[in-house]
Amino acid sequence: MPESISDFIPKNAAFLVESLLSKDNLVVKVKSERKTKHGDYRQLPNGLHQITVNSNLNQYRFLITLIHEIAHFEAFQKYGRLIKPHGKEWKMTFQHLMLPFLRPEIFPVELLPLLARHFKNPKATSDTDEQLALALKQFDEDLDKTYVFQLSSGQKFKLYNGRVFIKGEKRRKRIECVEVKTGKLYLFNPNAEVEIIESVRNFVS
Repeated sequence: MPESISDFIPKNAAFLVESLLSKDNLVVKVKSERKTKHGDYRQLPNGLHQITVNSNLNQYRFLITLIHEIAHFEAFQKYGRLIKPHGKEWKMTFQHLMLPFLRPEIFPVELLPLLARHFKNPKATSDTDEQLALALKQFDEDLDKTYVFQLSSGQKFKLYNGRVFIKGEKRRKRIECVEVKTGKLYLFNPNAEVEIIESVRNFVS
């Protein structure tokens, strides 16, 4: 396993990760932060298989993302490339690969019940698991962040790409937000990182 990868994961997970990577002969690269994804997997034109993971992730999210992407490779290898990227074959593979890591020697004990629940039916991204995503964020180095769920209804906020929205009401697992420029309604993940601009009075969602 490349030394750089071991720097980004829990120390007690290194041997298990090394075993997976050596068996699958995968190329793993650590990338600068990408706002739209934590990592990805793809087959290169030369036939090699490459995984990338964002460098800004804390060690627990980095590990989950890395195994998530390894599961893509192994599912495609076992079931063929016609399967859905996050279908039942990938879910079963992800569950199987993560199980040996779900131990207090690797993850904090407060995360283990949340992880056990999440991996009963893993989603395309752990960000959609509101409780787990928020718990994982507590281990980020930069804790001075603001999330949509923390805002009051009617507050105006900005995304990393400069688009400005006004927060509305929560609809089941998502939060309604109106884009100021277009007036269009969007549904936000409660854990989306935002920058507060101002409060807006008398907002009607």
